[in-house]
Amino acid sequence: MRTDRAGGGAGPAVLRRLARLVLPVACAGCGLEDVPWCDACDGALAGPLVRSERGAARLDLADGRVLLPVGALTAYAGPVRAAVGAWKDGGRADLDRVLAGHLADAAAALAPDLLARTGGPVAVVPAPSTASARRRRGREPVVALAAGVAAGLRDGGVPARVEALLRRAGGPDLAGLGARARQEALAGRVRTRRGVAAGDAVLLVDDVLTTGATLAACVRALGGVPVLGAVVLAATPPPRPPSAPAQGRPGDAEVGPVPAARGSVQVHPPRRVRGAAGPG
Repeated sequence: MRTDRAGGGAGPAVLRRLARLVLPVACAGCGLEDVPWCDACDGALAGPLVRSERGAARLDLADGRVLLPVGALTAYAGPVRAAVGAWKDGGRADLDRVLAGHLADAAAALAPDLLARTGGPVAVVPAPSTASARRRRGREPVVALAAGVAAGLRDGGVPARVEALLRRAGGPDLAGLGARARQEALAGRVRTRRGVAAGDAVLLVDDVLTTGATLAACVRALGGVPVLGAVVLAATPPPRPPSAPAQGRPGDAEVGPVPAARGSVQVHPPRRVRGAAGPG
């Protein structure tokens, strides 16, 4: 085999081509070949955070209030849905940096408001997975998102750290279940591992907001601990009448502010979004 005289062996481009023959690379969102994550799919996560709790049955209370405000980067549809599935269950842990990076930017934008409201530390708490899901995946993906949120808050001056305060004691997979079935499946199963440090407030983090049953169960498990709100990657678009125009992002059709629970955080646009860098 001929060698590259300048490099003393096969050049990097040749090695990359050989690697792609053995392990083909494609965008986790749209399937574009030869890139692990493309610019177009990255743009779908560019924010800003959109208030999305009104589309979640278990967070939208009957008296017009909401259990807690939730900010989502985008709608859980199309390439974003494909990417989240690949990241969680398709072995694409290489997306940790990209997904957590976008949430870090969004969290940095929340930091001034959080600092004004709390004046103290914030515990960033990931929504828990079941033990069987952790074994199947070999990890707990939402913890990576929580780490991104905590890093963004610290960049904005908020003393924040990831605290895995919650655990989920078994129960069925929630995929495909409706609001009532999800609530029943989670009843009594989300519990605290340990108490929150005195003076700390909590910001919840999850990957996808659907009915809000998981976040509601987390709030119940935390008891009287002040929960500022939640941040998620994506939210399921709310149902719409057949005649209504499609919504590109959750909550786009809402006019005016959504009433929030006392002491909860307002969601503002992020200061900046990282460019589409290949996962590393």
